[in-house]
This record gives sequence, C-alpha cells and structure tokens, in this order.
Amino acid sequence: MYKPRAWIINIGNELLIGRIINTNASWIARELTLRGVDVKRIVVVGDDIAEIVGVLRDAIGNADIVVTTGGLGPTDDDKTMEAVAVAVNRPLTLNPDAYRMVREFYESQGYSLTHERLKMALLPAGAKALPNPVGAAPGAYLVEKGTHIFVLPGVPREMEAMFKYVLEKLKPLLPQLCVVEKGILITGMPESSLAPLLKKASRECLDCYVKSHPKGHELEKPVVEVKVLASAEECSKAEAKAEKVLEKLRSLLEGANVKVEEIAH
Repeated sequence: MYKPRAWIINIGNELLIGRIINTNASWIARELTLRGVDVKRIVVVGDDIAEIVGVLRDAIGNADIVVTTGGLGPTDDDKTMEAVAVAVNRPLTLNPDAYRMVREFYESQGYSLTHERLKMALLPAGAKALPNPVGAAPGAYLVEKGTHIFVLPGVPREMEAMFKYVLEKLKPLLPQLCVVEKGILITGMPESSLAPLLKKASRECLDCYVKSHPKGHELEKPVVEVKVLASAEECSKAEAKAEKVLEKLRSLLEGANVKVEEIAH
C-alpha cells in the first residue's frame, strides 16, 4: 500500500545554535508516522529566505506533505511566510480570514493592530488561513504541484493545538491503515550481543520497523529498549505482526541471563 511521503522543515536560528531543543520535529514525525505517513526528511534551516526557499523547492514534488514550523511572528527575523510565497511564486497578500484572526486576538487582549501585528495576516495568495487557538499567528495551508504545504508556528503548544487542522486537511490523503507500536525492555545484554538475535526476530515481519535503543551503558549496565512499528488495515492484524516479532525475540532470549519487561503504551 502506498504511503504519502512527508518532509518536516523546522525553521529558526535558535535551533541551529542549540538554544532551543527541536521537539517539534519528533512530535510531528510521530503523529504522521502513526497515521501511515512515510516521513522522508527532517530539515532544520535558519531564518534566511534563500535557505527556506531552497528547501521548500526541493520538497515540492518530492513530498506529498510538507510541514514547516517557526518564523510566523511579528519581528523582522520571522520570514517563513515570505519565503513560502517566493518558493511557490505567489505574491504575499493580506488574507481576510487571517486578518480577522489576528485582529480578534489582539482586540481581546486590549491591543491595537500595529504594522508588526498586521504582518502575521499576510499569506501567499490562494492559501487558506489555519486558526491558532492559543496564539496570535495564524498558520497557512496551500497545495503546490500536488504537494500539501502546512505552515505552522514554532511555539510547541501552538503548533500542537493547530495540528488537528492539518489532520483534517490530510484526511483524504491518509492511507486506511492502523499503525501500532509495541516494545520490550531488555536488561543484562549489550546491544552488540542483541543485534544478531534482533536480526533473526525481524524476519518474522519484513515490513515492520524494528529498532533497538540503548538506555544504559553498553558493557557495565546494559539496558536496551526494542520497539516494533507495524501497520495493517486492521488494528488486530497490526498488533499480531508486532507481537510475532517480539515473541520470536523472547524465545531467542530464553536461557540468557537477562530480564525482559513489557513497555506500557
């Protein structure tokens, strides 16, 4: 079954200099993955129009879905909307819906609509404004050459609150798949010793994603988390596929001096 391809583009100098941890990337990647989307790339760029335009133009045509975060505020270094407009060769225009959202937000707080605040209502021509339930800056949604582009704020709580609108727009594009993740925690065996057993267990489901994650010291206190991501048209079948891999791994670990624990989901 075909899975839509996605690129996640996180924008902001604060990400590149290490001032802010990029939690948006992992959050969005998981949300998309669990809905049957194949996340192909996660890219971080600074607040530079040429850099943002270059990445967006690479993504258009190579991805079915593009989600950007960051750069939607009122300051001069918030350049994302302008960059999106350049990337898709559309003028930046005052969007009536975005204007209403921004005006209502500031009026409710007792502030006037300044030039800097009005900047947040400028969207690429033809884009739809996405409401921001917990902040001032609206997002944007547009389709360019078959690529669905979502432009979201960088503040995690704003981005997460707005993601429901992304899923609404994507509903016709998402595969009818149930994606599940199951895992176990193995204490007492280094990841290097576990690797050949994991390889054997993975053969039980060739289209599952099986990955080990070390949680302790490799030799002194080895603790390894094993996660299996499986998909199927029915959740029961996806669960069975993941469990088949884990059951095989448990059988291979029998007799070894290890502790195996289930990971709660």
